[in-house]
Amino acid sequence: MKTELEQVLPAEIEKRSFEIITEELGDRKLDEKYAPIIKRVIHTTADFEYVDNLVFSQGVLEKALNALKSGACIVTDTQMAKAGINKKALAKLGVEIYNFIADEDVARLAKENGTTRSVACIDKAAMLQKPVIFVIGNAPTALVRIYELVQEGKLQPELVIGTPVGFVNVVQSKEMIMELSVPYIIARGRKGGSNVAAAIVNALLYMIYER
Repeated sequence: MKTELEQVLPAEIEKRSFEIITEELGDRKLDEKYAPIIKRVIHTTADFEYVDNLVFSQGVLEKALNALKSGACIVTDTQMAKAGINKKALAKLGVEIYNFIADEDVARLAKENGTTRSVACIDKAAMLQKPVIFVIGNAPTALVRIYELVQEGKLQPELVIGTPVGFVNVVQSKEMIMELSVPYIIARGRKGGSNVAAAIVNALLYMIYER
């Protein structure tokens, strides 16, 4: 059966999408501080369960925005998360973004230590001589390594965005980050993904320009 689709210009699609999200939320009240982040994740996933799944540490919003404005760099666990973050917005702030997963030294370190590359990436990031925001959308082992290094006093992230998706160690790794005294935004439970992690970063970036 042939159906005529409404013609919507690309510039209008996002605006209309957010209007639909607001309508479908109905009477559900979001914390105004975090509404832009929650709505952007829903926009990315078409999944309204993120209203309940996204968890924010106390004062994380101001800490995250200040970190971005003060020159903290971003380290992602996947190229997909890196690719999904708005590079023009990063450039305006002078924020550098890294992904070490394909680096030869990371592959060598992972092999020598019998770990995943994601773990080796976190070890490399811990050597950076600058404040770091971790954007972890895929690898629970990366979250576990962040937890270990923080506990050992070897790492103090400006922010941890944790949204791995899956079934093995995913839920537990997110809960471990929530035990730490570090700023975090976590997609609690099994849901998540690199696209969700990137959406959270983009929401933070857009909030800076709206202020």
